[in-house]
Amino acid sequence: MRYTETGSASPRWVVVANGDNRRVSLFAAATEAAGHGTPRVVEWRDMLREGGHDFADDELVRLDSPGENAEVDALLRDVDDPTRVEGSARWYGRFVECVASLRGGRRLDDTVDLAVMFDKRLCHDRLVRAGVPVPPSPTSGGVAPVRDWVDVRGLMEEAGLRRVFVKLAHGSSASGVLAIETTASGRIRATTSVERTEEGRLHNSLRVRRYTEEREIAAIVDTLAPDGLHIERWLPKASLGGRSADLRIVVVGGRATHAVVRTSRSPLTNLHLGGTRGDLAAVRALAGDRWAAALEASEQAAACFPGTLCVGVDLLPAVGWRRFAVGEVNAFGDLLPRLTGLPGSGAEGLDTYAAQVAAAVAFSPGRPSGTPGPAASPVPPASPVRPHELPRNTHATV
Repeated sequence: MRYTETGSASPRWVVVANGDNRRVSLFAAATEAAGHGTPRVVEWRDMLREGGHDFADDELVRLDSPGENAEVDALLRDVDDPTRVEGSARWYGRFVECVASLRGGRRLDDTVDLAVMFDKRLCHDRLVRAGVPVPPSPTSGGVAPVRDWVDVRGLMEEAGLRRVFVKLAHGSSASGVLAIETTASGRIRATTSVERTEEGRLHNSLRVRRYTEEREIAAIVDTLAPDGLHIERWLPKASLGGRSADLRIVVVGGRATHAVVRTSRSPLTNLHLGGTRGDLAAVRALAGDRWAAALEASEQAAACFPGTLCVGVDLLPAVGWRRFAVGEVNAFGDLLPRLTGLPGSGAEGLDTYAAQVAAAVAFSPGRPSGTPGPAASPVPPASPVRPHELPRNTHATV
């Protein structure tokens, strides 16, 4: 057993991850700086091939993203090209089944929490029922099946929505997202990073493009629909420096500890799609006394997942920075290198990983850790999520 400089026993850390990813090295730097030693790494590829893993009772187990690894992506989606968009439902089924196969240890990521966060329809419904402000959605809870473009148009018309985001139910990093806007005259435009080949295959691109022909938009949506789609109202966002802006708020142990502003000239603010970091001090000045409401909304969203130590909340500021809505809750939304904690958060001077290391020892699923913050109140999903029952075949949805 390892001991810290104060003589107290330090936790035995385990990270489930892709070992060569920078996330692992950043987290290891945090555990080593805290005197906890270097964490043991369990590879996603090994778990997917071998069917789970056993942890010792005194091991503190943290899951990290299985992304950015072509071999793991192929095991999850059965695709030979990581840029392909299709296969997200298969990814979801196998990912959740793999997480459910973990045995033992003290877990910092709850299996059902993960299953809900990685289904945008279930996540939206859980947030709604907890009173968290979110964009209106006709697919919340997965009650409205979306089989094709005709269904999308029908749901938009029924809900009176002219501007929507159409998202893969199990997508991440803006994969397969389309920002769609229609006019009273019937004109339509979709902004997306999806590139469609002549053969009809869909690829993620680093270039944001616009489609103005409905037949092209319909072809993309029809290809995505079997993997499951989620539709949300496209809320007009606040701007910063003439660019559309939103926020990623990291919540650790019930407390909003880190924040970054993302700005873009397109509706997609993801940094890998040309978005840039904005001036957080300027945002706090613009929000004024409403900045506290932004952090409160993020903490309220995180409290819906009481079995998970850390989440990244995508926060959508309304025009004028006076109101905020939660766009998504991300299980692996903590990759913000060199960013230190917010004043008064308890994480001043700590990056997102060091903040988690500091909070983890006191963390007990169902309530916040030793850091200040709101009490977590579990909110069950709209329908039971039983990861061990998820099928392995394609188009597996909950």
